[in-house]
Amino acid sequence: MLLADLAETARRVGGTARRREKVDALVQCLRRLEAAEIDIGVAFLSGETRQGKIGAGPSIVTRARSIAAVATSPSLTVTHVDESLEHIARASGAGSIGTRTGLLSDLLGRATEVEQQFLVRLLYGELRQGALEGVMLEAIAQASELLLSDVRRAAMLAGGLGPVARAALLEGSAGLRRFSLQLFRPLLPMLAQPALDVDQALEQLGTAGFEWKLDGARVQVHKERDEVRVYSRGLNDVSAAVPELVVSVLALRPRALILDGETIALKPDGRPHPFQVTMRRFGRKLDVDTMRRQLPLSVFFFDCLLCGDDDLSCSAGAERFEVLAQAVPGELLIPRLVTSDRTRAQKYFDDAVAQGHEGLMAKSLTASYEAGSRGSSWLKIKQAHTLDLVVLAAEWGHGRRRGWLSNLHLGARDPAARAFVMLGKTFKGLTDEMLKWQTQALLALESTRDAYTVYVRPELVVEIAVNEIQESPQYPGGLALRFARVKRYRLDKRADEADTIDTVRRLFARTASST
Repeated sequence: MLLADLAETARRVGGTARRREKVDALVQCLRRLEAAEIDIGVAFLSGETRQGKIGAGPSIVTRARSIAAVATSPSLTVTHVDESLEHIARASGAGSIGTRTGLLSDLLGRATEVEQQFLVRLLYGELRQGALEGVMLEAIAQASELLLSDVRRAAMLAGGLGPVARAALLEGSAGLRRFSLQLFRPLLPMLAQPALDVDQALEQLGTAGFEWKLDGARVQVHKERDEVRVYSRGLNDVSAAVPELVVSVLALRPRALILDGETIALKPDGRPHPFQVTMRRFGRKLDVDTMRRQLPLSVFFFDCLLCGDDDLSCSAGAERFEVLAQAVPGELLIPRLVTSDRTRAQKYFDDAVAQGHEGLMAKSLTASYEAGSRGSSWLKIKQAHTLDLVVLAAEWGHGRRRGWLSNLHLGARDPAARAFVMLGKTFKGLTDEMLKWQTQALLALESTRDAYTVYVRPELVVEIAVNEIQESPQYPGGLALRFARVKRYRLDKRADEADTIDTVRRLFARTASST
């Protein structure tokens, strides 16, 4: 299949807010893919590459596109693009930046303008065409004429959509039967939706299990007799980097286990280190023994998917936790409270924050484990801070936001440089009314634009709620907003009254020291 055909499908999917139309467009595309193209096509339409991060950041992409030609007619196939991305990802050593830039420029030079836009947005991770996992699963089921429930469970057990799509489209139900819960084949982790507060969580779930929300690294641990492997959130085997986790699970009595949990570096007083500190244990070049002495990891488990011969993935949450509590000693269990009482839940939240943690998870007692899904059975409740920031630019929206300026580029004031320091982007929290208003307001402030973005005079102040500020080499100030969302526009404030980068740095230092 030509990349142009895939890009056109992405355009159709992103151009409608109707789920049925999204699914229909994907079904038509999936049925046209050759066998060798299925994994690639599913990844691209989901806004991902099969290689994950390929080492081509914004500077490389910008440079490559600036020197690339533009093809007059489409000729690129999806397999050729995938092969090119593989070559880029493998480039390493001295001169690798130049090599990646050259390879990417060659690839872009064979693409039309539309294809270039598709590829650039794919590499930026900004291909928000609406083909999220639920929509893609539905499309795979329809394209293969199989039950959605069977496809969804196979995807959970396979740890990804590509292999399931290939099996479903080429082999039908017989292909899906190959996917079962297996030790040492990691599952996609179940994800959570945000909740504003304890009240919303209780209203949605009723009696729920409230657990401390740790800002550590998600791990999935598989054990069979004397073999233990630890997998990251991205399903990579990280066992060699975390030997203390391996030792802890080897000591557990059940012969076979699949556990879901969080590993985190704790200070001597039991309070957590910042997330970035924990992640030092997962660096590329590690002296594991030294790091283990200097920065030991603790692990806390909150779910059990396999115990002995029992597959628990379809069992209710309360049952899974009961099995977990029998298999794992208390010091390895996440602190947990089951309640429907708002006062008790709020006190539990306050206690978790006082201990330096992010907040709480609220979990349904009856729901099964929905691997890879950001469903409503798990909710995350976090403490938020607010900042008054300036809008520096906005990107054109997609799907239901198509035709409106949506994704805001946010900056803090730097009085010394008489400029603004970009801290990140967000489109979260925007209502349709706000989208319409800000599109008109920002267009009136336009200074320049490119194919995706309108850059504006820095005059409009917006109040942003943010759960965390983290270190980031991506932005010039070295800091980035995490889980940012729009609360309201501050029309009562001028840009020279917005929060400064020093305010952001102080907030970062305060929240980092509190954890």
